[in-house]
Amino acid sequence: MKEEQQAVDKLYKSHFGRMVQAMLQFSRDLNLETAEDVVQDAFYSALSTWELTGIPDNPAGWVYKVSRNNALNFLKRNKSFKNPFGEDDAIDEGAEPNEDIFDDRKMYLLFACAHPRLSSKMQVLITLKYVANLRGESLAKALGMTVDGIDKVLSRAKSLIRMENIFLKEPTPQQLKTRLPIVHKIIYLIFNEGYRAGSGKEIIREDLCEESLIMTKSLLDNHICNAETAALYSLLLFNAARLGARLTVSGELLDLEEQDRALWDSDLIALGHYYFNQSQIPGEISSYHYEAAIAYLHSHAKSFADTDWATITQLYTKLLHGNPNPFISLNYAIALYYDGQKLSAFDVLEDLRKTFLEQYYLLHATLGKLYLLEGECDKSDFYLNKALSLTSFQAEKDFVRKMLLKN
Repeated sequence: MKEEQQAVDKLYKSHFGRMVQAMLQFSRDLNLETAEDVVQDAFYSALSTWELTGIPDNPAGWVYKVSRNNALNFLKRNKSFKNPFGEDDAIDEGAEPNEDIFDDRKMYLLFACAHPRLSSKMQVLITLKYVANLRGESLAKALGMTVDGIDKVLSRAKSLIRMENIFLKEPTPQQLKTRLPIVHKIIYLIFNEGYRAGSGKEIIREDLCEESLIMTKSLLDNHICNAETAALYSLLLFNAARLGARLTVSGELLDLEEQDRALWDSDLIALGHYYFNQSQIPGEISSYHYEAAIAYLHSHAKSFADTDWATITQLYTKLLHGNPNPFISLNYAIALYYDGQKLSAFDVLEDLRKTFLEQYYLLHATLGKLYLLEGECDKSDFYLNKALSLTSFQAEKDFVRKMLLKN
């Protein structure tokens, strides 16, 4: 592959969503489909031009400028041109914005994508694609869908936006309040994708985790928040505190039992504790409260053996009552096992094999590990080999092989 093609591919993967964000905020007269088209055309131009002129010093700035010019041409052709910079500000056609220009647009688009005419699934997908820049397999794993299913929902969303002429504009103060729950869900999913990436070379993407923390803190700082926001922030802080202990220096994946707790970030745990207390408002309890409470118990256990599995199991029971979810059920099964309710744990895990998690590495790795602990080597071997076939990450493959060696 040519150097120019590689540069365009790399930039497309990292910046396409951000460019679309920028175009949507550049002019309120652009809808999502048009914004995507002008950016797509800019990337085509980049490939043909860079093969002749070479890669510019600021590739992102180059594509942004061409996208902006494409947008201006579209607006002029459709007689809807309004100077996005205001009447007194000239447009510098030669400017090459720094890549940091995109960073302030995320919160705007985060709420704008939660448009009430879109279904909640459409809202989540559009935002994950254009705010978190997630693609195909990552989106599918984050939402428990197939890649084909993702494409169909996105296609329906774009059709609806086009037919009803929906513009993703900055919400009013009242709309901010009503759209907050979906924004919480999106931030939660972005963090989860960073904690365990669905695709790509890196199994942990700390940039997405950090981005989620920044966005949640921005909600709190700007008073676009409630008790649920504080609980979510607490949960993310507790989980972020463990990031530095999840991999060895050589990149080997460690589960909770193997992690060196001295490497957990005590400052983040303390901050998580503070916001967990802030979230305690009578009558206001959400799924994030239960998850934060579980994370709190894990982060304050001196060792894996000291973990209060009985309370964690009770919290998962309450969490699943109001928020049934296969991913949560998987963690519930693990808690049941370590709480001594082994038969119930295996029952839950077998039921999960009837869901999309049957194609998920971690379900089979969990079954393999628990059967290994039970001394059932044949079953353990079967599930661990199944897990091995379902992951593309070297760290996860090595993690499974390490357990296979114990059989």
